[in-house]
Formats: sequence, C-alpha cells, structure tokens
Amino acid sequence: MSTSEPPDHPELADVGRLARRLVDRAVQTARTEDQPLRRLLLDHLGPDAASLPTASATWPGYEHVNVQVGLEAWLAGGPERSHEVFGITGVGMMRHMEIVGIGDFLQPANHGPFGSAGYGGVMTVAVPSGPDGQTHPCVSHGIYLVADGDARLAIVLQPVDRGPMPQVVLQITGADQDRVQAVLGQIQALTSERSVFRGQVISFGPEVFGVGRQVPMNFLERPSVGRDQIVLPAEVLDNIERQVLGVGRHSGRLLASGQHLKRGVLLHGAPGTGKTHTVGYLLGQLPEATVIVISGRALNRIREACSVARSLQPAVIVVEDVDLIAEQREARPGEHPLLFQLLNEMDGLNSGADVTFLLTTNRADLLEPALAARPGRVDLAAELPLPDADARLQLIRLYQGSLVLDLADPETVVQRTEGVTAAFLKELLRKAALISCEADLADTPDAPVRVTGTHLNAALDQLLDTRNQLTRILLGGNPPHPKADPPHPGAKPAHPHPKKPKKPTP
Repeated sequence: MSTSEPPDHPELADVGRLARRLVDRAVQTARTEDQPLRRLLLDHLGPDAASLPTASATWPGYEHVNVQVGLEAWLAGGPERSHEVFGITGVGMMRHMEIVGIGDFLQPANHGPFGSAGYGGVMTVAVPSGPDGQTHPCVSHGIYLVADGDARLAIVLQPVDRGPMPQVVLQITGADQDRVQAVLGQIQALTSERSVFRGQVISFGPEVFGVGRQVPMNFLERPSVGRDQIVLPAEVLDNIERQVLGVGRHSGRLLASGQHLKRGVLLHGAPGTGKTHTVGYLLGQLPEATVIVISGRALNRIREACSVARSLQPAVIVVEDVDLIAEQREARPGEHPLLFQLLNEMDGLNSGADVTFLLTTNRADLLEPALAARPGRVDLAAELPLPDADARLQLIRLYQGSLVLDLADPETVVQRTEGVTAAFLKELLRKAALISCEADLADTPDAPVRVTGTHLNAALDQLLDTRNQLTRILLGGNPPHPKADPPHPGAKPAHPHPKKPKKPTP
C-alpha cells in the first residue's frame, strides 16, 4: 500500500477540527437568534446600519405625551409613509436609567449589554391629556421602522429617569444625514404645534419636575366667571383688564409700534377680597391662552414653566400667594430667595413674548423690598379693597343664589358688615340659610330656602360673637368694637353670663 494515499477513515485531529467548526457555526447562529432586534434593524436599514448617521432630541419628561402626539402626526403625514412599531425587550431596568443609542442595539452581543435586545409587543402608558380625564397612550421604549418613500428610517422613543429630571429622548437613524435632520425638525415642530397643553389650564406641582412620579400634572377646567360676578371699584377692574386683556387684544399693533407684550400683574389685598376670583375671571376671558399654575414648592423650577409658556404663547403663568416664597431660600448657601429667581425669569423672557404673570398676595409688604430691588418686572400692582356699602349689597345679591331673600331692612345688614370681605358675606348667607332650615323643616327636601332679616341678623350675631373671633378673622371680618356694633335688638345673649368683651387689638 502506498503511504501517499489518504486513509480510508478520518484522523482524530480532523474530527476535532470538524467538531469545532460545527460548534462555532452553532454559536454564531445562536447569537444571531439571541439578537432579534439587531437582525430586525439590519433587515430594515441594510448591512451598514451601524455606520448610518443618527440625530436625536431630548425633552423634559412631562413632554412625553406631546412628543408622542408630534411623532404620530408626522407618521400620518403622507400616503408614501408607512411604519411598524415594536417594543424593545430584554435590556432590563438599565434602559430606564440611561440613554441607549440605536447603534447600541446594532452591536454584537459580546460588545455591550444592549446588543442582545429583543423586540415584542408595544407597551404604552396612559398619560393625562385633557381636563375631563382624557388620556393618550404613549409608547414606552419603542422602535419605529419607517418606510418614507424610498428612504428607510428607524426611530426610537425612550423615556429616561436618569438624574433629578426625567427626560424623553427621540432618535432617528437613516442613510441621508440631511433627511434625518429634516425629519427630526418636523417632529419637533409638530410636538409644539400639537401640544396637548396648548390652550389648557395646567397645574404644575413639584412632581412634574421630578420630585414625585405619581401625578405629573393636573388639567383643570378653565374658570367661567362673568364680569358681573366681579365686585370691585370700576377703576380697579378697568386697570386690571387693560393690562391683562387689552395688551393681548392689541398685541399686533403694539409690537408693530415697538411696545413690549410681556407683563406682570400683582393682585394684593386682605384675604377674601376676591383675588383668586378675579384671576378666574381673567382666565375665562383668555380662552386661547395656555395657563400654567405653579405651587410654591415648584417655584425652583420656574425656568421650566417659563419655557413651556414661551413655546405655547399666548400664555399666562399664575403664582398665588407669592409672598410665601418672599423669604424662602434654596438649600444651598448663598442662593437668592426664590422670589428673586421668579423675578429674574420674568425679566429674562423676551419683551415681545405674549406671556402674562399673574401674582397674588395677602402680604404686599413682604414683596415691596424685592419689587423695589427688581424694578420693571411687575407693571401693575392692583389693590383689591374691602367692599364698601354698595359693594356689600351687590355681593349679597350675587351670593344669594336661589335663596329667597325677604329683607325688610337690607341697610341694617349692610351697616353691620362694615369692614368684612366677600368671603365673610358668602358664609353669612350660608349660615343664615342653615338657621332658616333648622327653624322651618319643609316637607320638600329641595324646596328653596327663605331667608329673612331675622335669620340674617342671627347669623351675623353668631359670626360677630367674640368667641368666634378666629372664624371671623379667617373669613376676613374685622374685629368689631363693642360700642360700634351692638347686638341686634331682640337677639338672645350668646352666653347666660357674658363677660365684658375686651377691647380688640387694632
């Protein structure tokens, strides 16, 4: 037998090489099968997907619903545009903490933690989108494969909880860099144009800026308060309307004449004089304006609130009880009071911005030093006074609702309520109605309540009783002088052995 002839059976070494080759091929196949998202992207974008240009944009987390709406509007933009959307799976909780690029999903499994990602059904989150409980389904960690004519794009939508401020990130990959950038710009424009915040009244609490996660925001009903429900001196209400409503009404001509639109209005006065009520009236007269209501705890994020207002003009930012932050400071030493930060943000907005700041306070004295140190931020400081006699009579008629008022001598009630607020009069009528109900149990539960002068004076005696001094103060009633406000004739003593009332502190 010739030694040059091949053996009839393979050598052991050949068997080993063949086995290793089969194992390598099996491992490669398994790795490919373990990377279904990578395979999906390669099939859609082509073999050079990992080297394609990518454009991205980031929004605050509370804009997730608006980014979703803007993306959906772009996807529905033409008959040549179609898409499929998939949920990203298999990357664990890390995806919630960091921004993952499309290129990360295109890496082999042994080159990073995201190369083994998979795809599956889309997970959505119902996010508030309107004042009547409306919600919009928002994709959480989804990838869109888009065919836009002859172009192929991949879009990833990803909310990220990294850092103190949640974010939402949109990434787009495609073969043409210019086209990718153009698509991103179109989606950004649609996100602003179709914003569900636009024209709504939104309450921004601290949780919207990352302090909490349960309720990111509240959509509120726009107040509906008629002008006849605002009982203020005519010149006071006229000045407020001119500054808030008039500037917006004539914004085009004012801008053409080089005049600024941004304005700050401070409503101040004793508690219960109608500051919140007046704000409600103004908001009802601005149906197209986006209104942002921020609470004291969220004022350290006033910059973000101003950013929303700037992008959704015309807009109104409402800060009630602004005196509560007049002396509040940040945790870091050396920071300015939050009020100064608010005033600085007001000044930082472009003068042509159609943005109104409506501030209310019960303590104008706390604000005066800050306003003096930062002049020009507040254009009008309007004091809402205690109602005079005519105003008190108007308020009684306004608050009576469906009550049947049978007052033989209304002037007596008007005289006895000198120095009280609108809130005091509103409670006075309710208390008088309750006294009437207790004295006359009607057979019909929903029958109108008849209130006489006797009921009204009895209720007034209770509210003005020295033992109810705290209630009276909370309702905005000045402490009465015992000689100036004697009990109504015929009224029973409030105590069988009443003590001589002390002279109140002025």
